[in-house]
Amino acid sequence: MEIPKEQMLYCKKCNTHTEMKLKAFKPGKARTMAWGTRKNKRSQKDGYGGKAQFNAIVKKQTKKPTFVAECSVCSSKRYIVIGKRMKKAELSTA
Repeated sequence: MEIPKEQMLYCKKCNTHTEMKLKAFKPGKARTMAWGTRKNKRSQKDGYGGKAQFNAIVKKQTKKPTFVAECSVCSSKRYIVIGKRMKKAELSTA
């Protein structure tokens, strides 16, 4: 699905609809000290814990596309999530 790079969207800071530029959202690096990461590491270490039991998780094939919208007036940013799952969502110029 093609999504326009520039859209008229509501800006909370300006309190009006402004022209916004959309960019693809990229998640940051995972936190090494997060609880889940530490728990996973504990289960994988050697000795006195037995074999870690991994459940077979079937992941979904697609994700809901997320974009970062930047206001052209005040340059504040916010997330835009399209509520439909799709295999490919690309930004188009038109």
